[in-house]
Amino acid sequence: MSDGLPKILSLALLLSLVYLFVAVVLAILRLTDKSGQEMARRIDQVTRGEGLGLEVGDIEKKHEMSGLRWLDVLLSRHAWSGRMEKILHQADIKAPLGIFVLLSLVFGVTGYLGSSLYVDNPLVRLGVGLALGCLPFKWVAMRKSKRMADFERQLPEALELVGRALRAGHTFTSGMGMVVSEFADPIRIEFQTTLEEINFGLGVTVALDNLMDRVDCPDLSFFVVSVKIQNESGGNLAEIISNISWLIRERFKLKGRIRVLSAEGRMAAWVLCLLPFGVSGVVKMVNPDYFNLLFIDPIGLIMSYLVIGLMTTGVLIIRKMVRIEV
Repeated sequence: MSDGLPKILSLALLLSLVYLFVAVVLAILRLTDKSGQEMARRIDQVTRGEGLGLEVGDIEKKHEMSGLRWLDVLLSRHAWSGRMEKILHQADIKAPLGIFVLLSLVFGVTGYLGSSLYVDNPLVRLGVGLALGCLPFKWVAMRKSKRMADFERQLPEALELVGRALRAGHTFTSGMGMVVSEFADPIRIEFQTTLEEINFGLGVTVALDNLMDRVDCPDLSFFVVSVKIQNESGGNLAEIISNISWLIRERFKLKGRIRVLSAEGRMAAWVLCLLPFGVSGVVKMVNPDYFNLLFIDPIGLIMSYLVIGLMTTGVLIIRKMVRIEV
């Protein structure tokens, strides 16, 4: 019976992966096929001279978080889905939120069932499943951080270009148009969206507020607030924008200096965090039965949980020490 248990678990793992993978693929195909069919139907109606066939309800924007109806209804009932949708937009990811939810389920079930083939402790299996289940959202967060960092690096030069355009006699919107034509993404697409909102009749301050809401960049708030104050009280906007550009550059220099000075502490943190696991792995390879007492005896289990808790606390403390906000 003990020999057949791994085979049963392996079969269950395979069936779960196949089912969830098929569900993800069907969600993607259904979402893309639905948009393609709708576009083809509208084009066919216009070609035959039947008009667009729009009803009153079609004027409203229809937004789906998933290609599956039941998953879309489930996600729309939770507030965190709205925040995740905003993060996906900031990361410039076109895939709907439901895809990442299904991928998280696939990775979580894979981690739990896969670890059950080697580990009998349910807490360890649950921890592995949760860790793998968070990987899709961790990738989204990393992509969002990289895109926002790219925007922040482009911002000083973009503001300097707007300031030079204002000193040359151009309007504020013309300066933003120069940024759109001269710079690459992500600042190009964000400034282009803001410029389109202004051209469609939205106020400058409202469009800039929307820009600040779309982009997670603290330095951008200096620019937006300065423009709003200048619109209300007047002043030399070109000089203000140039000063903000200089301030952002100085903050970058200070961040780089702090990163250099804290490099030794960050390296020490990595060594202290990975050393226990590395030593344990080597000992496990040399003497596989050496750690059995920690996972079998009740006192050993308590000691293991205590050590994991203390290590987690130490990691959080070290992370707080080496991360210095500017």
